[in-house]
Amino acid sequence: MTDQKPRIFVAGHRGMVGSAIVRKLEDLGGSDLVTRTRAELDLTNQKEVEAFFHDEKIDEVYIAAAKVGGIHANNEFPAEFIYENLMMECNLIHSAHKAGVQKVLFLGSSCIYPKLAGQPMAEDALLTGVLESTNEPYAVAKIAGIKLCESYNRQFGRDYRSVMPTNLYGPHDNFHPENSHVIPALLRRFHEACERGDEEVVIWGSGKPKREFLHVDDMAAASVHVMNLAPEDYERDTQPMLSHINVGTGEDCSIAELAQTIAKVTGFSGRLVFDDSKPDGAPRKLLDVSRITSMGWSPTVTLEQGLRSTYAWFVDHIRSVRG
Repeated sequence: MTDQKPRIFVAGHRGMVGSAIVRKLEDLGGSDLVTRTRAELDLTNQKEVEAFFHDEKIDEVYIAAAKVGGIHANNEFPAEFIYENLMMECNLIHSAHKAGVQKVLFLGSSCIYPKLAGQPMAEDALLTGVLESTNEPYAVAKIAGIKLCESYNRQFGRDYRSVMPTNLYGPHDNFHPENSHVIPALLRRFHEACERGDEEVVIWGSGKPKREFLHVDDMAAASVHVMNLAPEDYERDTQPMLSHINVGTGEDCSIAELAQTIAKVTGFSGRLVFDDSKPDGAPRKLLDVSRITSMGWSPTVTLEQGLRSTYAWFVDHIRSVRG
């Protein structure tokens, strides 16, 4: 039985990050992948999740399931963001533990760090200051996920790890005109401006905040890398109550610079107008990635390369993503 492939459950396999992890694991081979759609398994339902783990005999779990969105969505639906994310991670982590699953990887977000954290933000900035108000409910849920993993490790000897990605983008992103993150929102806005022949594109905010962006295929590669680290290698660079790992490029750009690059990628040649009546969010969000670098991983996709491939995916799937 030692030759049996590990059964790996990717929660959220239809989302941008989950689908990238599935692609990465399929490319690597050697595992038995298990997935469930939302209709097949409601991750906010404790009984359903417990029954799933009892029946499926899972060996490893990637928790990529989450309710996500940009500034507008976080402002409009704070109760949904905190409730659904808390319920999903609580059910998955506790049910995995009850079923004897030893290895879990929880995917969080860089919004866990204080609004005015020193830059770049190192892992030990967690819980040292006030969170950005526009996404505080989501951030609190993600912090709870980290602490759930650490608590099960400390009390039960589990090997539950956490990775905190910077701003992600790529295929299968949410391209909704209002409820999406900045890259898919701008790709769609510039594309439609080109279609209509507009002379200008309006970008929310002042354009001054700086952000770091990571292609989702790099995030998937980092996730698998961290999950597969030997325990002694993981523990050498982490602490029992400070165990999460930042994942990013270590480089950032202003929203204005991002918009200029997206204009180039989409072929838009008009004016860029910044609407500073819209919220900017945190002034800067750059991750200190020295911890994961010391663990032997670094990104491979440049921002312009990633934007070009993401735009090509959007154009190919435009009918299905328009809503």
